[in-house]
Amino acid sequence: MALRKAAAYSKKKVLPFTRVSKKRQKSYIKTVPPQKIVKFTMGNNDMFNKGKLSHHLTMVATEKVQIRHNAFEACRQFINKKLDTEFSGAYLFKVIPFPHHIQRENKMLTGAGADRMQTGMQLAFGKSAGKAAILKPNKGIFFVAVQDPKAVVFARKVLKQVKSKLPCATKIKYELKSS
Repeated sequence: MALRKAAAYSKKKVLPFTRVSKKRQKSYIKTVPPQKIVKFTMGNNDMFNKGKLSHHLTMVATEKVQIRHNAFEACRQFINKKLDTEFSGAYLFKVIPFPHHIQRENKMLTGAGADRMQTGMQLAFGKSAGKAAILKPNKGIFFVAVQDPKAVVFARKVLKQVKSKLPCATKIKYELKSS
């Protein structure tokens, strides 16, 4: 079955739901969807720890929002591929938030004759559909560290290309760390 539009979840006021009981009978959500984000840290961590990657870019959400794990994964793959082909290991890229919130979907049928098959709002808790990270304003989404100012221009361009995949307004913060 296809995913519901991100607009159904992204801007809604929501309480984080992460509870999964050790006893299956007491758990409202019986199964937790698997994590779609494969890696959270990519690039050369040793160069970053030694202080050789002094130019830091952080993509920040400017509003409260939920971002689904499949959106994170799509952005991660795009950014990592672009940075790896351009700098071949002379960068560090991190996905900052971890999607804990379990999103639920109360499936409703549409079309002729569908009114006899659904329960409406009776027992409408829903089944787990995916995971999301709930972000507050000015919280980081992605972090990129590169070596020189030319690389900063390229990394900023790549982060701007990803904006369309995210359900929120973002800005990019730049920081120069001296070693």
